[in-house]
Amino acid sequence: MPAAILQWRCQGISAKRLRKKNLFARTNHFLANLHYLHNVCPMNDQKIRRPRQADIATLAGVSVSTVSRVLANEPGISESVRRQILKVAAENGYPVKPASEAVAGGLALIASDGVTGTLSVFYEAIVDGLRAGAAEAGMPFEVRLVREDRTTPDAVRDYMQTASAEGLFLVGIDPNEMLRDWLQASMTPTVLVNGTDPRMQFDGVSPANFFGAYQATGRLIKAGHRRILHLSGSHRHTIRERVRGFEAAIAAVAGAEGRFVSLTLQGSPIREAHERTAAALAENAGFTAAFCMNDFIAVGVLEAVTEAGLRVPEDFAIVGFDDLPCALMTNPRLSTMRVDRAALGREAVSLMLARFRNRTAPARHICQAVVPVPGGTVPNPNAENP
Repeated sequence: MPAAILQWRCQGISAKRLRKKNLFARTNHFLANLHYLHNVCPMNDQKIRRPRQADIATLAGVSVSTVSRVLANEPGISESVRRQILKVAAENGYPVKPASEAVAGGLALIASDGVTGTLSVFYEAIVDGLRAGAAEAGMPFEVRLVREDRTTPDAVRDYMQTASAEGLFLVGIDPNEMLRDWLQASMTPTVLVNGTDPRMQFDGVSPANFFGAYQATGRLIKAGHRRILHLSGSHRHTIRERVRGFEAAIAAVAGAEGRFVSLTLQGSPIREAHERTAAALAENAGFTAAFCMNDFIAVGVLEAVTEAGLRVPEDFAIVGFDDLPCALMTNPRLSTMRVDRAALGREAVSLMLARFRNRTAPARHICQAVVPVPGGTVPNPNAENP
């Protein structure tokens, strides 16, 4: 018999009461031990739930897709947002993958003949997009101006070695045969920026030149014009696409007639466009509208038309391309087509990152949409939203 019961029985306590007291004492001892264990090793009444990406998104104030991209170490997210998401994830016990290896560097070669002339404003925005995209991706990035006729394999190799770059952005440059052969043989990751490769051997990003030109010409046709000039001139594939778009739009409408006015673009494009337009108007051939390769050329056309005593847009309509700052300075304001130039740069960085990950994948080309910009050089408001 237990000593405690014997002691209590000797004190005159009944066996039934002794059993109750013994049970009460053992229960208190058990609860005391349980309380001790709870304090030392806390336990929840329910199973501990691992935080989800949706929880991280809510706490960080971002979308679930953004959280997913950050946790997968994908590019394209600003560094401040990335740090915030990783901080929230760590504080809430979400397992975070270690950061991937450092991103390889990129070098942008830009045709100096283009960026130091009238098109400098066009390429300035592209470079801004490249810099922004590279910074978000953590990509070391440098820019160098070069003459297009001096982009030899040896020169490009030296440029890239000096910049410690593995990837090459050709901005406004169509690679010559020697450079093309070297880039392919060396498997150098290459992206054509504001460029296209008809052979689809290199990645590239450009405006939707064909469809943009088709739509620009369509604005003039929808406004009632049937004899339309197209002023253009360049050896580049991108500009040839605009010519093709113009021709396709003319061919799609019975009775429409288009004339291609070739420009040398050796000097001032505005002056040359002015002279060529004045000559075309002097023929009195019945042309009542012009689609121009870019806004600078459209300015020259507008000057010539005004000097000829024609009213714009009542007698002669004009549509430009690129939506450059000069389009806001004409009277009337120029109707044009907007190219998101900064987006071209950012998309180029995305293509380069994909090429770094897989250097043998088929080439990809991205076309950025071109958006009509209303102005005062095309009549009929309905034509401004074709």
